[in-house]
Amino acid sequence: MPKGLTASTGMDALTHAIEGYTTKAAWEITDMFHLKAISLISQNLRGAVENTKEGREGMALAQYIAGMGFSNVGLGIAHSIAHTLGAHYDTPHGVACAMMLPLVMEYNAEYTGERYREIARAMGVEGVDSMTQEEYRKAAVYAVKKLSEDVGIPKNLSGKIKEEDLQQLAEDAFADACCSGNPRDTNVEELKELYRKIM
Repeated sequence: MPKGLTASTGMDALTHAIEGYTTKAAWEITDMFHLKAISLISQNLRGAVENTKEGREGMALAQYIAGMGFSNVGLGIAHSIAHTLGAHYDTPHGVACAMMLPLVMEYNAEYTGERYREIARAMGVEGVDSMTQEEYRKAAVYAVKKLSEDVGIPKNLSGKIKEEDLQQLAEDAFADACCSGNPRDTNVEELKELYRKIM
């Protein structure tokens, strides 16, 4: 696959793993799959984008085990929003996921207990055990943003989303099958605000 498609699908896999790990239905067996997938993606996606053999092999395993996890517990609103962006604006799914994932992680943080510490650890952040909860949550979000940036994903859809579309976008995201699994209960107005962050 070309670099852009490799980056996009790889960040989709990371979104599968992180949302699967933090969804309401998460449990011990799926946690094992998701944390291993997060670790493998963090180690291999940059290499896969550069078409290294090791990177490609690592990502092949990572996306597979992420799928084994989330297919049993569902996802969250990063995917709900990504689905609507694809439907309304033909935005590549992985790009939409990558843009929304850190924003949704910030939105959900207070409802995730200690899980962001383990996400940060799986992404290679050092010293997480000495961090406060606020620090390791910020570290996990930053690690996601940095990986996305390193593989060339844009940060927003500047000029693409129209204000007059927000109500329909938010209603569609709220009705999406992934919405109910989000660790933080949401509503149409809060979803609109999340869309605004990538305008």
